[in-house]
Amino acid sequence: MGNLGGLLAFPINVIPFVFLVLLIAFTLHEFAHAYVADKFGDPTPRQMGRVTLNPRVHLDILGTILIFIAGFGWAKPVLINRANFSRPRLMGIIVSLVGPLSNLLIGFIGVVILYFLNYFHALNGASVGVQQAVSVFLNFLISLNLVLFVFNLIPLPPLDGYRILEDLLPRSWAYRLQKLQQWSIFIFMLLVFIPPISRVTLGPLFTFGIRLQYVFHSWLTALFPVG
Repeated sequence: MGNLGGLLAFPINVIPFVFLVLLIAFTLHEFAHAYVADKFGDPTPRQMGRVTLNPRVHLDILGTILIFIAGFGWAKPVLINRANFSRPRLMGIIVSLVGPLSNLLIGFIGVVILYFLNYFHALNGASVGVQQAVSVFLNFLISLNLVLFVFNLIPLPPLDGYRILEDLLPRSWAYRLQKLQQWSIFIFMLLVFIPPISRVTLGPLFTFGIRLQYVFHSWLTALFPVG
């Protein structure tokens, strides 16, 4: 089937799989931020009801819709008060990092599941429709989460990579960076929404995310060779 006249970023027949993958990816990403911040002593995420695996709490309606239209979107950010951490900068870095790492972990788990389904021929007795559905879902689970892992590490607001850079830099540099934050958002929008620019800047990052899938697959092949 077509893309509804080009209005959607994905073919309409795979939209249910993409939506399910995003439910998992966005929910676990934001839950990871909230859970670790809560464990580090910041009550803000718990007070706002974010320490939960309920997708309704984490999904942003506009951000989710844009995924299907523009191929780009977002979830509701988890508000963190670093002043509540005993070691604000170190714990701030960890809290920012666990979100992207959750996507990396999901992508890796997806590779493992897909590999062993093939390794044990687990779906050989299933119908063609079931085999195709499982394959499409797992491939989206892997690719979208690995791309989200890399994408969220870009050091521009409002992404996690910016927060990590902010906590890594000396305080004087971090203050200068904060003054430029309003312009950084415009730069971010240009990188994402202007195709000639995004192909050059974001394209290699997305390619790297996809290549991680092949790295994981190579590890599994080395450990559990097919023979």
